[in-house]
Amino acid sequence: MGAQLRVYRQKIKSAQTTKKITRAMELISASRIQKAQARVAASTPYSRAITRAVSAVATYSNVDHVLTTEPEKIERAAVVIFTSDRGLAGAFSSQVLREAEELSTLLRSQGKDVVYFLVGRKANAYFGFRHRAFERVWTGGTDQPQFDTAKEIGDALLEAFLRNSDDGGVDEIHVVYNRFVSMVTQVPEVVRLLPLEVVEGVEEPGAKDVLPLYEFEPDVETVLDALLPVYIESRLFNAMLQSAASEHASRQKAMKSASDNADKLITDYTRLANNARQSEITQQISEIVGGADALSSAK
Repeated sequence: MGAQLRVYRQKIKSAQTTKKITRAMELISASRIQKAQARVAASTPYSRAITRAVSAVATYSNVDHVLTTEPEKIERAAVVIFTSDRGLAGAFSSQVLREAEELSTLLRSQGKDVVYFLVGRKANAYFGFRHRAFERVWTGGTDQPQFDTAKEIGDALLEAFLRNSDDGGVDEIHVVYNRFVSMVTQVPEVVRLLPLEVVEGVEEPGAKDVLPLYEFEPDVETVLDALLPVYIESRLFNAMLQSAASEHASRQKAMKSASDNADKLITDYTRLANNARQSEITQQISEIVGGADALSSAK
């Protein structure tokens, strides 16, 4: 009984130590999620404005630009996967990787070769463990994204997109990331970044709708050349911010669940330890009473 009681007390101590760690990580994520949400809220309007501007240039002009024109045949597609650098975030990285695998299966079924650009150590470890090839990987700072990283990713994607597919280039680019919906909901999302899918101007404007007024100076080609890299960088940076906010929210939720489980373990092991201690006391009393009866009978 004594050995069993020691085991229970050791497990209680281990659960209490684990709870301190998970509780601290939960508080850290809770403190960072507010800033991450603010950065997403600040970035989204700019990203939408850039998208509308590029869409307007492509819609209200008759110029065929390489970045807005759908190729006759798409042979190679690039998939950019945004995961985290650290674990203990629940299904944050696994659901993005699962969505990327489904997208890859769909693209291959359409006869396209798929190349990967990875963001985060979790994606790097996933592909490395399975000995799968990828073009480039960016690690570090996934929970606190920097615009320089988005610009570097955008430059690499543009360089690959402008290259001929026979020389290792790609004909379209897809982005897979976690979109932040709320503290309890983060949805994996797939966006085709290039060629640009023009949605503005497809439907006829209503009577009360005001058409956007744009003047292109010096010409449409120059405006597209200047706007599209900015568009790509802003969309990538917004995806990184969405992914960072989702990571903090997912980690906070996972750590709260771990803390609650630690509380349950402490309660269960405390009850078992009390039962073992009570059994030990009962056994000792029985031995004392039995010894006393044996002595009285001997007299």
